[in-house]
Amino acid sequence: MLWGLSSALDLYEEYLKAFKINDDPLTVDGDSREEAEGAGGDGPQNSINILICGGADPRHVIKTLAKRYTHRIRPKLRIYVLDGCAEIAARNMLLLGIALEDPESFSLVCKVHLFIDLYGNAVIRPSSHHYMAAKGRTLLQMVTDEVKMQRLAPMLDIEGLKYKERDGLEMAFSFWQPHPWNVFEVTKYWEQRSRTLLGTRYDHRNGAFDWDLSMTLKDRGGQQICSQEYRYWRESGVAFVFPEYEQCKPNKTLAAGLVRNGRTFLHRGYVGDIQTGPFCGFGLRTSEERMLHSVHGDNDYRATDITERNLLELFHELQTQTAYEHDPMRSRRYGSVQLLMTPLLNHQEVDAAGQASYDKPWIPVPGVTVHYVSPLEMVQLQQGADRWNNMFDVAFMAYNYYSFLSKDFFKSLRTPALFILETKLMTVERKDHVQEFETKAKELMKQAGLKAAINYQAINVKNMWLKYKKTDKDEPEDEDAEPESVPIVEGDSDGGLSEEYSGLVIEEIPSGNQTVAAIKKEVEAEGPLQPKNTFHSLN
Repeated sequence: MLWGLSSALDLYEEYLKAFKINDDPLTVDGDSREEAEGAGGDGPQNSINILICGGADPRHVIKTLAKRYTHRIRPKLRIYVLDGCAEIAARNMLLLGIALEDPESFSLVCKVHLFIDLYGNAVIRPSSHHYMAAKGRTLLQMVTDEVKMQRLAPMLDIEGLKYKERDGLEMAFSFWQPHPWNVFEVTKYWEQRSRTLLGTRYDHRNGAFDWDLSMTLKDRGGQQICSQEYRYWRESGVAFVFPEYEQCKPNKTLAAGLVRNGRTFLHRGYVGDIQTGPFCGFGLRTSEERMLHSVHGDNDYRATDITERNLLELFHELQTQTAYEHDPMRSRRYGSVQLLMTPLLNHQEVDAAGQASYDKPWIPVPGVTVHYVSPLEMVQLQQGADRWNNMFDVAFMAYNYYSFLSKDFFKSLRTPALFILETKLMTVERKDHVQEFETKAKELMKQAGLKAAINYQAINVKNMWLKYKKTDKDEPEDEDAEPESVPIVEGDSDGGLSEEYSGLVIEEIPSGNQTVAAIKKEVEAEGPLQPKNTFHSLN
């Protein structure tokens, strides 16, 4: 609910790959860079509409924005974010704000560690707590003052939220303030959830934790998650640990169901994930192959270290629009090291007066708008409401939103369009439940007339996503596409584009939607493509 259970995707890149549109990465020096800027600025006068249902965090948005500079053709992107409650939308705004924070406010490493702390730790550092409160005040002013929103973050659009949901945003930002009456005893809530889940097994919980990791998650693509970090997260809610930091403040962005009660708030405590962890979004894959090395199941690097490295890349690209070269000396090999896990410290709330303010304009991302959509629209999409018909070129849906998926939902997709469904692979559910979910989803999409973007019948891998495309052309399932599954071979990485994509032939796809045709026309106008520099992505 509070983080996704699949790796971050560049959704525009997925769209290009699904329809075999050759859009090689650009070089970034000299004349090539000028050509790149021209291609981006004078591209086709159309847009790509992307829907993210239940993403739970801004991982797909961040990666899509960070990798945008690598494409020759950059149409306008309209990203529609639909989540289940206002508290998640508020948290997503905060995390996106960190990613796009002015570079003068933080160094790159400090920004990454701040993001990691608020993203995946139930108990956070005092400095992260101060930022959460200060940024919450700025976000509160933004959602209540359209002029300030346009000045600081013109890419955000909350017109799709109803007034009740905007009130929910206001309550969330207010609850983050460090007042004594804003109580969020997250360690207590975490223990209660764990006791309820495990029942009589709670006294032997370390064995249950090791079973879930070793026998389930590692078998499904979570090889990079180390036993120590997973066990500590299951025990305390703190997933990302570095020796130089101490966590003692509650992460109030994890609160849900806020309701005003005088000047205080009632809430539902912690209702998020307590079994898989926040490692999937950025911590399972990397283009840095040496960081995936392990010996007899002991990793050189933790999922925490992989997360840090991947976020360094994405945040660097957002700030500079240039490729990132990782310094091997920056990553610490804590995979097989037993860190001394000290008890969590007590905390005292302090008054917000005198804290720093973070109200500088966000890093600009031209041609991109992020629209926050009311959760009630999920029902309208399920029923095929006319106002959403023929709207989206790409749609992503989390596994826990599958109950809203119907044949009428696919009316909202244009022709052609790509649909990506997250599977239950990275949950700890039984194998037969995971397989049953995948089988039902494939059958539903087949009945709706969608074609598999990958020939699932010809490959035998574990799928983190199911990728299907809607097209009016009667074509067989793609037999040439390389499977985009979790890495099941130790040390294998999923970085970079497959070699076979470097020579794809552009096919004509008859459609009322001009997006694909316009992009192809622009590509053809560019003339013959130069040999590409291999660009490694996180995916």
